[in-house]
Amino acid sequence: MCPAPSPLETRPAGAAAIQESDTDMTERAIFITEEDFERLEGLLEGAARQGGRDRENVRRLAEELDRAHVVPADSIPADVVTMDSEVALRNLDTGEEMVFTVVFPGKANVDERRLSVLAPLGAAVLGYRAGDIIEWTVPGGVRRLKVEEVLYQPEAARKAGE
Repeated sequence: MCPAPSPLETRPAGAAAIQESDTDMTERAIFITEEDFERLEGLLEGAARQGGRDRENVRRLAEELDRAHVVPADSIPADVVTMDSEVALRNLDTGEEMVFTVVFPGKANVDERRLSVLAPLGAAVLGYRAGDIIEWTVPGGVRRLKVEEVLYQPEAARKAGE
């Protein structure tokens, strides 16, 4: 876990998470709320005990959390993909657009566009910001995706309700 940056040290919206296709994934900065971090750590501990077919996805998510800047929920920028955020992505190779919500595995439902954080794409977008470009290896190869917009973020919704 990386130390939390001050709100002034966060990357400006639209800053690319990667600059070149050969950039190592470990160089990207992602942001996770304290509550999401704790819940995801618990999920990973349980998944590690169970083993199973999600082993590689669990490992990848654990690596992402190790690099994450953990911040209080009221400090996370509104354009960051957090748990239960609805996000619009564009595949830079095909132009395909997709919208889904990143959720814990028990809430995943493809018909309702609710994608598990343990799915490769769910883990890939967590912590990214609107405007960021993601390269992520999935079973079918490498996908290049742009976070077009965070349509809903629970932390921002709570702030707006204050």
